[in-house]
Amino acid sequence: MFGVMRNAFERYGFQPIETPAMESLQTLTGKYGEEGDQLIFKILNNGDYLAKADSEALNSKDSKSVTPRISKKALRYDLTVPFARFVVMARNDLAFPFRRYQMQTVWRGDRPGKGRYQEFTQCDADIIGSDSVLCELDLVTLFHQVLKELGVPGFEIVLNDRRLLNALARAWGIEDRFEDFTIALDKWDKIGNEGVRLELSNRGFAPDSIESIMELFALLAHEDVHARLNGMRAMFAAGDSEALAAFEEMSELIQMASEAGVGSEHLVFDPTLARGLNYYTGAIFEVRVADAPVGSICGGGRYADLTGIFGWEGMSGVGISFGADRIYDVLDHFDAFPESVLPQAQVLIVQLDDEGRSDGLKALQGLRQVGISTVLYPDVSKLKKQMKHASDLGVQFVLMAGDEERTKGSWTVRNMQTGDQVDVKAKELTSWLKAEITG
Repeated sequence: MFGVMRNAFERYGFQPIETPAMESLQTLTGKYGEEGDQLIFKILNNGDYLAKADSEALNSKDSKSVTPRISKKALRYDLTVPFARFVVMARNDLAFPFRRYQMQTVWRGDRPGKGRYQEFTQCDADIIGSDSVLCELDLVTLFHQVLKELGVPGFEIVLNDRRLLNALARAWGIEDRFEDFTIALDKWDKIGNEGVRLELSNRGFAPDSIESIMELFALLAHEDVHARLNGMRAMFAAGDSEALAAFEEMSELIQMASEAGVGSEHLVFDPTLARGLNYYTGAIFEVRVADAPVGSICGGGRYADLTGIFGWEGMSGVGISFGADRIYDVLDHFDAFPESVLPQAQVLIVQLDDEGRSDGLKALQGLRQVGISTVLYPDVSKLKKQMKHASDLGVQFVLMAGDEERTKGSWTVRNMQTGDQVDVKAKELTSWLKAEITG
């Protein structure tokens, strides 16, 4: 899986980076929404971490006041915020627009369950330093290409734009409640329509506002992507320039993605998609698989000024993340892995006696030098046991040499697929096997 992703990232011109597992807690806090902040794994300060804690806050069990005094660092929650910090620190050495990919572990204090992990691997690709919708197009086609290559069945690339949601909030008079609004929307795939209605009510939304919001879900009855988009456009106020710009860009993105070969079965506009992360400001993405045992397997979006929190304003970027663990869960659930997904040895050299070790090592070195994956059985053992090992490994050829072969300067080569055996001169072994394996 990582090989498929890495090859695709590099074909698209992304460069690899890595960032530390730990970040400043202050760097991470406030970037992931109300609920996301609660899932950050905080690290206690070195030494006597209670020495600087406020005793009054301790006695009153005021964790919000205590935490900043006893914890200055945290495990990274995602790869995007650390990437923004990296960009600011390395800006004099980078060529913009800068395209990076990163494949590393992240940690979240979530309740473990199917598709929910406290430690998992994200595989990110970001383009920073451009506002062009062509950047979004590149990432949508990257989603499509990687997931097709991995054989993920029935995936849908789901699109929306936070600016369209902003416009609706303005039209409905709930702009000051935007975070509560998006948090409730973002739970739809877990709690459904009535669950969202109850969530909004519990968060104090007025009945008429709730009814307006629920109209968004009615648009899901339209299967056509353009019907949904036009239905959402009719909801925001006429003359809202930000919303109109977002609408035009989303329409253009959908059209270009279709022309680039992303089939309509893989491209969905969902007006209820919100993505709970606070730093998203434009187009947002999720990838879902129908009837999968987990939620979204990929996500991402545009952020207008993420580097601004580190002192460099005005650097717009857009990025996506492949959830490797969830993709694995989906492939496993649908039994969609190829028959052979792991690298395997092509040749096994057996040891029939101690005298054959030297010749075995010489053959081993020669075959590996020309790129043939070769294993020398480590012990002198019964041939039946070594042949079983060859079968278990799935090798194509087994090399055998006893006294008779050594006298002739040759090897007996068995084709494990056909059972045929031939004698091959030792000096011709490497070239003969290479020709047989590569065809």
